[in-house]
Amino acid sequence: MLDSDSKIWLESRFKNSVRFDESMSKHTSLRVGGAADAFAMPETPEELVALIKWCRQKDIPCLVIGDGTNLLVKDSGIRGIVIVLTKCLKSISKKDMGSNGIIVTALAGARMQSLCTFAIKNGLKGMNFAIGMPGTVGGGIMMNAGTAYESIKGVLDSIKILLPDGHTKIIMRENLDFEYRKLSLKEEVKGVNQGQPIIIGGCFCLKPSDPQKLKKNADEIFKARKEKQPSGSPSAGCFFKNPLSGETAGELIDLAGLKGKSIGGAEISLKHANFIINRGRASASDMLGLIELVQETVSKKFNIHLEPEIKIVGR
Repeated sequence: MLDSDSKIWLESRFKNSVRFDESMSKHTSLRVGGAADAFAMPETPEELVALIKWCRQKDIPCLVIGDGTNLLVKDSGIRGIVIVLTKCLKSISKKDMGSNGIIVTALAGARMQSLCTFAIKNGLKGMNFAIGMPGTVGGGIMMNAGTAYESIKGVLDSIKILLPDGHTKIIMRENLDFEYRKLSLKEEVKGVNQGQPIIIGGCFCLKPSDPQKLKKNADEIFKARKEKQPSGSPSAGCFFKNPLSGETAGELIDLAGLKGKSIGGAEISLKHANFIINRGRASASDMLGLIELVQETVSKKFNIHLEPEIKIVGR
């Protein structure tokens, strides 16, 4: 996908912030995945805009990521450029809106835990549901991340997107379509100026509260999450979306007798059946094999199709 002239431009523009034939196993929480043709880490919003516009002009595909915590990259790798937002878009700020609460603006590359910590320290209620949740704000918004307590939908006020031509646009909550573990832009936003827009930040409407009470509540939520979820091995959190009714995905996988099942270095966790962990030296193919096994087995036993929650990318 990248000719010599393209590589020369990228090296001259981004210097040490771009790498070629970069293994994605270094940049995903699952620690699997083939190489990306190029891996770029813009250090400023201006560099990000320049790169997005250049990709559009050159017709080079680009994949925008945060921490890679909800990402499974196939062993064949990714054609085009992977663009990481954690350096150029990481600020968090707040603005008092009076009786309407406090608006906290977090850029897409900021980590969810940083946003939660910011809210607690500033005595702002609304983000504790995300305590212990990995990944970045951009990824959290894209998948309408949530728990049994709450989801992004409940606190998001607006988002800011970057269009392929370099312009930005603010989209208010009423023009966003929320689904379970998914956020969709309404039809009038899609395809603006051609190409897929990129979420570069979000505004969250939070309410004043007691920082000490928030911290105590956050500690309880974090402890409960740790007790239920496996640790010590690479994973991507819950692999499958919960069905709309009845048992959770984890319960169905457990009832299907698949806990502890492994293919290669990938294993269904004995602690939480909706976690697939990397026991070491796992490949993306191992992970995909387990996904297929889970879907086929659950479908046969319960006539329920489990849809992956993680994003699967690559050739």
